[in-house]
Parts: sequence; structure tokens; C-alpha cells
Amino acid sequence: MAHFVIMGCGRVGVGLAHTLDNAGHTVAIIDQNEHAFRRLGPDFSGFTVTGVGFDRDTLLEAKIDEAYAFAAVSSGDNSNILATRVARETYNVPNVVARIYDPGRAEIYQRLGIPTVAAVRWSTDQVLRRILPDYSMRGDYREASGRLMLTEVALHRDWYGHQVRDLEAAAGVRVAYLTRFGEGIIPTGKTLLQGGDLVHVMMNLHAAKDVEKTLASAPAPTTAS
Repeated sequence: MAHFVIMGCGRVGVGLAHTLDNAGHTVAIIDQNEHAFRRLGPDFSGFTVTGVGFDRDTLLEAKIDEAYAFAAVSSGDNSNILATRVARETYNVPNVVARIYDPGRAEIYQRLGIPTVAAVRWSTDQVLRRILPDYSMRGDYREASGRLMLTEVALHRDWYGHQVRDLEAAAGVRVAYLTRFGEGIIPTGKTLLQGGDLVHVMMNLHAAKDVEKTLASAPAPTTAS
């Protein structure tokens, strides 16, 4: 099981906290207003931290240095981006996502390699897809026989800079499309993966666990372009 840190104890933050907690993960949730934690209810077994989500002492109290993922889902765009950048750049948290109310800003931050979701398309499900790789393996589409699945996959950061064909060969999948800066593109085998890319692949359902394991790890030297 992994450790998750969530900033913002509103509706989405509470939903994330309970989903991850119920799955057996450890969860720390941060909010400036200690009264917000009442929304968690008595069944929540994680812990709460009162403070600013981009303050280093607050993040350390939330065990950010042990975190597998960080989700900034407060009501402020600037706070969410700042906290997410600190989590990634200072503490090297491998999976981060920031909630953005202004869709125009989302593209800018994606260029910084920070996965974002605009509030107009916001849901707890979309956050989980970006911070919990095996959650995305539920798939977006399955063909009639049930053997093939189209789904978004999570990548280890070292895949960035590699060609799409390297990923396909290593994982045994076909990259159907990429979402880059909020727009879908159909790649060629030579297309280079970039930070912030959302990668959607077609794969055999029975191979899901192997694909997840391969892409969550750094690419082997032999897959380098």
C-alpha cells in the first residue's frame, strides 16, 4: 500500500480521501481550516494536518517525503499549482495533479509537466486516474469480446523523451492517442513523449497488470531511442 497526500478538504478532497483510505492506503489531508475535517466523518482512518499546503513544515508533517502521490484540490488555482510544484520539484513525488478552475491556465501548467484537470471537467474519478495508476486500468472502452481495452495509463517520468514506439515495444500495447496541452493528437512511432502527456493505449485486458508494472518503472536502457 502507498501513502497519499491531499491538499483541500472540500467535496473532492473528502471523496479522494475516503476512496484511498477504503482501499487500504495511508492518507494525509491538509486544509487551512481545521473545521473542514469534520466532513471526513468517523470512518476515516488517515490523519489531518492544519496548515497551508505549500508550506514545507506542513508538507513534512503530512509525510510528503514518503508520498506516492499528491493531489492539490483546494479552491485556489495559484495555491494548487504552487503546492504541486513544491511536491514534485522539492520532494520528487512521482504522481501529482492540480485542480484548475481556469481552463486557460491549464495548458500553461501542463507545459511545466504538471497534470491538471479543469473544474469544468472535474471529478474524483479523473483525479484518481492521475495519482493511482491501477485505477485507470478500469478502462474507458472495451470492444465487444471484452478482450481489448482502451485506457489511460500512468508513466514513470523517465519515459518522457522516449519515442512512442519504445513504449509500445516494451509494454506490448498500441498507443491510440495522446492528450497534450488539453488537445488530442494521434502520434507516430517517432513521436517523443513529453512531461504532462496523458497516454491512452489499446491493450489486452489480461495483460493489464504487466502493462501497469512496465510503465510504472523506468524504461530499460535497451528501449532508449
